[in-house]
Amino acid sequence: MVSMGHVDPVERRFWARETSTDWWDRIVLQVWDESQWLRNFWMRKGTFLELCELLSPALKRQDTRMRAALTIQKRVAISTVGVAVMQVARAIVDLLFQKVVTLGDVQAIIDGFAAMGFPNCGGAIDGTHIPILGPEHQGGQYINRKGYFSMVLQALVDHKGRFTNINVGWPGKVHDARVFKNSGLFRRLQQGMPTVILGDPAYPLMPWLMKPYTGALDTEKELFNYRLSKCRMVVECAFGRLKARWRSLLTRCDLSPKNIPIVIAAFCVLHNLCEIKGETFMQGWEVEANRLAADYAQPDTRAIRRSQREAVRIREALKARFQTERVNQ
Repeated sequence: MVSMGHVDPVERRFWARETSTDWWDRIVLQVWDESQWLRNFWMRKGTFLELCELLSPALKRQDTRMRAALTIQKRVAISTVGVAVMQVARAIVDLLFQKVVTLGDVQAIIDGFAAMGFPNCGGAIDGTHIPILGPEHQGGQYINRKGYFSMVLQALVDHKGRFTNINVGWPGKVHDARVFKNSGLFRRLQQGMPTVILGDPAYPLMPWLMKPYTGALDTEKELFNYRLSKCRMVVECAFGRLKARWRSLLTRCDLSPKNIPIVIAAFCVLHNLCEIKGETFMQGWEVEANRLAADYAQPDTRAIRRSQREAVRIREALKARFQTERVNQ
């Protein structure tokens, strides 16, 4: 799972010459330096081994009379092949998802967004499309506005670009606002939340969801939009880093529609683990990701003009506050 979609060509030659899994013990564990771990597994050796330890309750296998079971480390490392992908992905989701993809310290998130320019903010929300193979049934529902088959990943992120809530599985034809309205996150927000989240024009303006002004803009509206955009960029950056680390999300996924959400959720967990651990993000990954992304451009989403009267009042009050703060600087 960790190495899905990419292995260094140089290292592959080592692996091809090995007649057993000794390559792991003699080459990877003993010879590789941290840069080789990053190039092949997108994380340092210590983080990888810690991940394997966390997954061991679900992945550990018993030896048989015919052969010794693979170690957890080897199972995770070679999970680019066949059923092992889903075994590791399910283990990641079952054991780690609720621990890693979580809201965490709400006050720290509010303080983080406030330092970036937007007060009382609990997260930024957006959706992104993951290319998939067209399903046999109801395939037309998965064709997005760019004309390719996709599945939508909706995510809420904190000020550091870590996923705090995700919803994945909706067909690419479905509008972001509909995905959001049918999510558990929407229902929880509707029940009452003392903070706001930030979205783009595809989302409805609500008392707890602020979005930018559209149409003719005066200087006050431009200032509001600038502040909101600066904070909302963290979710776009999070998607960018997610896909740059695991570039199989940028190319067509040929798994079945029921398995794709599990794999995407597992990658979101791994993204958070890397961000929490402060794993190096190499510039070359983004360059390669941008090249691959050109084949499946993200579709534009129609702006939603619906708004609640209370939401309009709150946005106007924030706009006035930002203007006052500018004048007093």
